[in-house]
Amino acid sequence: MKTKRILGILTAIMMLSVLSLGVPASAQDEIVINVVGMDQAGMTPEELDEIARLFEEQNPGVRVETSYVLYDGLHDLLVTSISSEPPAFDVVLVDDIWYAEFVDAGWLLDVTDRITDEMREGIFEAAWDITTVNGRVYGMPWLLDQKYFFYNTRLLEEAGFEEPPRTWEEVEEMSRVMKEMGLVEYPMIWSWAQIEAVICDFVTLLYGNNAEFFDENNQPVFNSPEGVEVLEWMVRMIDEGLVNPASITSAEEDVRNVFSQGQAAFATNWVYMYDLTQDPEESQVVGEVGMALMPVFESALEEGILSATIDGSMGYSVTAGSEHPDEAWAFIEFLTSEPIQIEYSAHQLPIWEDAFESEDLIALNPVTVPMFAEQFPWSHVRPKVPYYNEASRIIQVAIQEALTHAATPQEALDNAVEQILEVAAEYED
Repeated sequence: MKTKRILGILTAIMMLSVLSLGVPASAQDEIVINVVGMDQAGMTPEELDEIARLFEEQNPGVRVETSYVLYDGLHDLLVTSISSEPPAFDVVLVDDIWYAEFVDAGWLLDVTDRITDEMREGIFEAAWDITTVNGRVYGMPWLLDQKYFFYNTRLLEEAGFEEPPRTWEEVEEMSRVMKEMGLVEYPMIWSWAQIEAVICDFVTLLYGNNAEFFDENNQPVFNSPEGVEVLEWMVRMIDEGLVNPASITSAEEDVRNVFSQGQAAFATNWVYMYDLTQDPEESQVVGEVGMALMPVFESALEEGILSATIDGSMGYSVTAGSEHPDEAWAFIEFLTSEPIQIEYSAHQLPIWEDAFESEDLIALNPVTVPMFAEQFPWSHVRPKVPYYNEASRIIQVAIQEALTHAATPQEALDNAVEQILEVAAEYED
């Protein structure tokens, strides 16, 4: 993958020199910081490795060893690697939905007292919700992301449509027209495999139908009449051939590949997809990709809900048992600093609010920066409960059962709610 760069990296490095630890350069005294990240959305491994080398230049005597896994393997890797003493990693990438679980287990370092006023005031207020549990902070926000709506401008134009859809009913109508015209066999592609990705899409559709996932008391309520309508719509779209049947086994990268090959008119994905669709080495639809507010169902639009999407943010944390917590935290500060986040913004946008006024950032990302600002007010989070991972797996199975006609949407969702309540009760005992 190509890395977009901007001039002025030396200036950025100089600005970050304040993070230097002044560690002796003696090989005998070398400190190794082990970091695990994600090879999927957000900064690429190549970009993260480059940032690690920049940090090492500013901190002689500290070496950063990086490892990467796909998102769907990250949670289980963390559970087995940071629960040991000492943990296998000093710095870990943690999804928003895992923080409560990991804090409850005592695996993450409390860094509340390390958060400066500049950090508090400069970073988006909502970003702190990622790494905060019960009023304490356990890491720095890093990836402030949400799912976006992508469409193929050429296919829409050939089908006679001048504007992107505002509602899912319009998406359905446009898809049917394009399919009947023979422009594309399956107009929609989704990431509905039995992984967390399907939860993200389900939650997006839920709130887009004026429904809720969990209520304010963290009780599952997705089996409401509106929630059942959403799953019924998902099933019907596959049955009618408007959604690619491969969606049932697809993750976000599969969605990107199908869309980038011009084999879909509509897709939802994280912000990283836009840059890659404009790379001729990665995409066959360069110059044919539009982004718009995530649609909602007509009934929600009538209620004043203009859009709805899922918050997919993540943070970097120091493990509680790290033997080098100061050096690990210094690396996280460097990685999440404003100059670095602007410099490496091709596949993720900064957590710093005033960065969005930066001419450099806007010049690098003329489409995604304004799209972020427009979409972010309509972004929804998943519940921060220690049993979320178990609950998610239960819902993933339920959705699969409905999509494959092993159960009706009502039966599948009712059964999922019942199982989740049983899991929650076990945590309360």
